[in-house]
Amino acid sequence: MTETPYDRAHAAMEADPENEALRLAVYDRLADAELFLLLEHEPDEDNDIIPQLFETEEGDFVLAFDTEERLAEFTTTPAPYVALPGRVIAQNLAGEAVGLGVNLGVAPSALLLPPEALEWLTHALTHAPETTAARPVAFDAPALPPAMLALLLPAFEAKFDQLAGLASHALLGGVTYEGGRRGHVLAFLGAPEPAQPGIAKAMAEALAFSGLEAGELDVTFLTEADPAAAVLLEKALVLHLPEAVEEEVQELTITAPGMDPSKPPILR
Repeated sequence: MTETPYDRAHAAMEADPENEALRLAVYDRLADAELFLLLEHEPDEDNDIIPQLFETEEGDFVLAFDTEERLAEFTTTPAPYVALPGRVIAQNLAGEAVGLGVNLGVAPSALLLPPEALEWLTHALTHAPETTAARPVAFDAPALPPAMLALLLPAFEAKFDQLAGLASHALLGGVTYEGGRRGHVLAFLGAPEPAQPGIAKAMAEALAFSGLEAGELDVTFLTEADPAAAVLLEKALVLHLPEAVEEEVQELTITAPGMDPSKPPILR
C-alpha cells in the first residue's frame, strides 16, 4: 500500500520522538487528511452522523483510517463510514470527552489521540492571519538561520501539496516597510483572488505547526507584472508549488453522506 503523508510524518516522529517539530507535523497531516470515520449505522434521513464508539481502559474512542483500504481491513466486513477532513472530526469531537484512534491494528502509523489532544488541535487550527496594510520599501534575501529554515520549509511544502495549481511560485524574502519595520514575507505569484484567503490561512497553520516557538511571517500576493515580483525573484528563496493534477471524475446520481450543501453532516 502506498504511504500516505500521515504515514511519513508518523514514521519521522517515531524515529525521533523528542523532536517537537516532527510531533506537530503529525497533527498537521491529520488535520489536512481525508479520514474515513467508522459509523454506528448509515446516516439517517436527517443526515445525522453517529460515529461508532469504542470503550477502552483509557476512555471512549471513535476510529478513523486514512485510506478506505485500511478501514476495510479493520472491519473485515462491509461497515458504514463517512469521509471527512481530519480537522472537521477533531472540531466536532472537541469537548465531548471522546478520543480518536487512527489506523488502529492495520498500519505502523496507528495512533491514539486522547480528548485533550483533540482540544489542543482544534485550538491550534483557529489561528487565522491578521490583515494589515504596510508599504514595503525594500526586499532582500531571507535572513533566516539554517535551523529555522529547516523547520519552516517542510511545513510550507506540506501545505503546498494542498495548494497545487493555485500559484506558480512562493517567494520567501526579507522585507523592510515604510517606517523601518523589518520582517519576512512569503509572496505567492499568480494566485487568483478567491483562493487568497485560503492560502493565507494555510500558511498561518504552517507557521503554527512548524515547531517555532515564536514567529511572524507576512503573506502577500503578486502578479508576474508587479515590480516587487521581479525583485523577489532575484533576491528571495524561490519555492515551487506543485501543478494541479487533473483527475477523472465520474458523475454519480447518489449524493454521499455529508455532501449535500443543504444538509451538512451532524457529527454526534
